[in-house]
Amino acid sequence: MFKGSIVALVTPFKGNEIDESALRKLVDWHISEGTDGIVPVGTTGESPTLNHDEHERVVEIVIDQCNRRVPIIAGTGSNSTAEAINLLKHAENAGADAALVVTPYYNKPTPEGLYAHYEALDSASSGIPIIIYNIPSRSVIDIDVDLMGRLSQLDSIVGVKDATSDISRIKQHKELCKNDFIQLSGEDETIYDYMINGGQGCISVTANILPKICSDMHKAFSNNDLIEAKKLNEILMPLHKALFVETSPSPVKYILSKMDLIDYEIRLPLVEIRKETKDILDKIINDLEIG
Repeated sequence: MFKGSIVALVTPFKGNEIDESALRKLVDWHISEGTDGIVPVGTTGESPTLNHDEHERVVEIVIDQCNRRVPIIAGTGSNSTAEAINLLKHAENAGADAALVVTPYYNKPTPEGLYAHYEALDSASSGIPIIIYNIPSRSVIDIDVDLMGRLSQLDSIVGVKDATSDISRIKQHKELCKNDFIQLSGEDETIYDYMINGGQGCISVTANILPKICSDMHKAFSNNDLIEAKKLNEILMPLHKALFVETSPSPVKYILSKMDLIDYEIRLPLVEIRKETKDILDKIINDLEIG
């Protein structure tokens, strides 16, 4: 159910408020372009700067607009276990198909603390699948393969979004985790190697911009057409790289604004990209004929 090209959706703003109209149009556009799933209010959705009401409203809008056409994996992570449980229950009640739960950031729990965090979420769940989001570059902590193996035995834990850049973990996870454990990449730039080593999909920033090419690439992987998959990934590679020249999601929101899909608004402490970065992105927009 959770595989292929899954977009880490941006949250559009207008006048510093959620732009519901633009958000609904993005959902429809992604589905029409072949996107296999949608993740609202993750890192790319600027979840750290949404208040609780906004967070919940974005989840509700995306679920409503999607109307069961593709799976919705709602971001419900927090460095407070109690808050993560509340967000998880809301997503479940709203009708999300799964929850993406980032490792607790800043407070740096021990491995036993991490286990207890996800165990509490598992106990609080009424059945919504949970995908662990392991992103050491932002959260400062890493779930090693042994701990991932333990966590995978919890009933609600069904997979991982892996943003460690460590391709060797795919095989290790297969050996240590339950048989149906889902492995999704959290890094567009390494997606080809991730998929040929056994990954099942990608929660992608690049898919915000070129969803059809991302979808076609994953269809090629599914058909074992590695030549076509590699060709499409090479087309996407300049964009993979450029979207992280500055802190995401400011670059991706800039391009979406040039495509007239959203206004270029991003919340502090993130700011608009520098002119030098705009020049880089403008060249890619021209080269790839984006928009």
